[in-house]
Amino acid sequence: MTLAFPNPTRAYDETRGLIRFIGHDGLNQVLFLLPVAVFDREGATSRRMEREYLLAFDRLRDRILTAARQAYQSRRRHTIELDLSAFGSSLQTAV
Repeated sequence: MTLAFPNPTRAYDETRGLIRFIGHDGLNQVLFLLPVAVFDREGATSRRMEREYLLAFDRLRDRILTAARQAYQSRRRHTIELDLSAFGSSLQTAV
């Protein structure tokens, strides 16, 4: 099976500073955690609001899901935390 994202739902976890989203590999559910720091420009100290982070996720959804698929292929875990290295430095400048 290949990893699919049939449900576009994503959620912001302010306490942990990340966005959660779920993929499916057949019957297996895979939780992805994306720290919102990947959306902040280097050195930025202002805190964005939940809505801004979710909009940034939506704008970059295709790139994020591609990175999630690649990370899953290499790790095959039930929970995967993505970081900026999964995208290269280009993600920060795209937001």
